[in-house]
Amino acid sequence: MKIAFDAKRFFHNTSGLGNYSRDLVRILAKYFPENEYILLNKNKSERGSDILKNSNVHFVETSKGSLSRQLKMGKDAQKQNADIFHGLSGELPLKWGKEPIKKIVTIHDLIFFRYPQYYSFFDRKIHFWKFKKAANSADKIIAISEQTKKDIIEFLKVPESKIEVIYQGCHKAFKEEQSDEFIQQTKEKFDLPERFILNVGTIEDRKNLFNVVKAIKDTEIPLVVVGKKTKYFQKITNFIQKNKMEKQVHFLEGVSMDELAVVYKLADIFVYPSFFEGFGIPVIEALFSRTVTITSNTSCLPEAGGPDSVYIDPQNYLDIQSKIKFLWDNESERKRRADKGFEFVQKFNDEPIANELMSLYRKIIS
Repeated sequence: MKIAFDAKRFFHNTSGLGNYSRDLVRILAKYFPENEYILLNKNKSERGSDILKNSNVHFVETSKGSLSRQLKMGKDAQKQNADIFHGLSGELPLKWGKEPIKKIVTIHDLIFFRYPQYYSFFDRKIHFWKFKKAANSADKIIAISEQTKKDIIEFLKVPESKIEVIYQGCHKAFKEEQSDEFIQQTKEKFDLPERFILNVGTIEDRKNLFNVVKAIKDTEIPLVVVGKKTKYFQKITNFIQKNKMEKQVHFLEGVSMDELAVVYKLADIFVYPSFFEGFGIPVIEALFSRTVTITSNTSCLPEAGGPDSVYIDPQNYLDIQSKIKFLWDNESERKRRADKGFEFVQKFNDEPIANELMSLYRKIIS
């Protein structure tokens, strides 16, 4: 089988959509080496270069010109005699030739519907148009959670029979054992506290870091934060300065994936009180790291966190505070929940996800 991918995010996104794209191609190439995987884009980058070393993964430069991704990439896939074209980030090309090809699109979330205040009017219209178009032209839609599946049915008016839920996993670094030497180096490099709670993700309104900072005010619990800063960061720093919490809250920068895996393992508790997610990969990363997780009782987060994570109302910082304190003071409960979470998260391992993807590809071809 020959499968072509829209590889724009594969090569050019550092986090979310990029990680999803790279992991998907990596696990398919590993577990189903008999197939050929074609990465279509105008150019490639260093990202994913290790995956391109596989003899069954090839980069193909797409036709030149403006809007080539929308107007030419589909035909380029057909010229490669691909059996399937998989759009990895909610989009499919608009133009196709006569050669037969099956089309699959992954839709990650429809947050712009649920939280329109985070998007401009123009962005909302463009997102809706692209997603609706892709959903209509696809033979099958992959939703990355049951929550996203419900949203696709509700907002894009797609029949349930057209949608398959296939979860995503996380980067292999979170499943590996790092050496004691590397762990020590990472601790020293970032001057990590002896004990701390951790938050990972873009520092933006929807991710709700502000309520974590409010929750640890008047405690001595250190917080370590890893994430790209947005305008929302200023609101948090103002609160930290006003309440003299500079020594309590640590923002890390320039953290590699291997270093991040160490930071997760060293944390006593991972706290992720996002208002809404399509899936919530940081929760999976924490569970693979055997770190107990506190997350929101909303959207797909209970799907990712499983029965032994601790759930909070993200609007209520006092709820967050009481759950943090409970786990912070209770080592045996942290360990019990971390061990149970590690058992649960095995369903998000590479092989079961690769099998589900391949089963869908085969079904659509037959």
